[in-house]
Amino acid sequence: MKTGTTTIGIVCKDCVILAADTRATAGNLIVDSVVDKVIPVSDTMAVTTAGSVSTIQILMQYLKSELKMLKIRNNREITTHEGVNLLRNWVYSVIRQPSMMPGIAHFLVAGADNYGLHLYDIFPDGSLNKEDKFKSTGSGSTFAYGILENKYKENMSEEEGIKLATECVEAAIQRDNASGNGINVFVISKAGVRKALSKRMNTKFQ
Repeated sequence: MKTGTTTIGIVCKDCVILAADTRATAGNLIVDSVVDKVIPVSDTMAVTTAGSVSTIQILMQYLKSELKMLKIRNNREITTHEGVNLLRNWVYSVIRQPSMMPGIAHFLVAGADNYGLHLYDIFPDGSLNKEDKFKSTGSGSTFAYGILENKYKENMSEEEGIKLATECVEAAIQRDNASGNGINVFVISKAGVRKALSKRMNTKFQ
């Protein structure tokens, strides 16, 4: 099964922006046109998703539950780094399980805590990288990077970050048939996680 998507993470002055399209595909088949690929997992953290849907659903369920338990147990909000390490360990384990249908998942994790703003890339093999500027994943990322490389600047405002993320996903939707139908944009800051934009796209595949 081939999967495709476009996800974006952008580090701004006072927040991190996460964005993604809303199309789910299985090979050349459009399975769903209204899929949430940006998922809040705690009051201070959100994740973009790409890959095998079943793997993503299970890992997100685990992550949300574990973060809630850790918050209760430790009587404090869990840091982004702690949440990222939980998820990357599970990703590392899943991809190494012998299976006829391997679980492949790629995540961008954004968080805001007492240590600052964070954007992490968790690659499908479990490797982890902290991003200081921006990151795009999925089949539409090639088109998004052309815009990100040209238009990103340091200390962008929230409004500028939302506009840039939206432009990147829109460009990918126009060229990548595995991305489409709509855009969701989330803002992650010290004030919490909130949806800043939800937009349906008029495409011939909608």
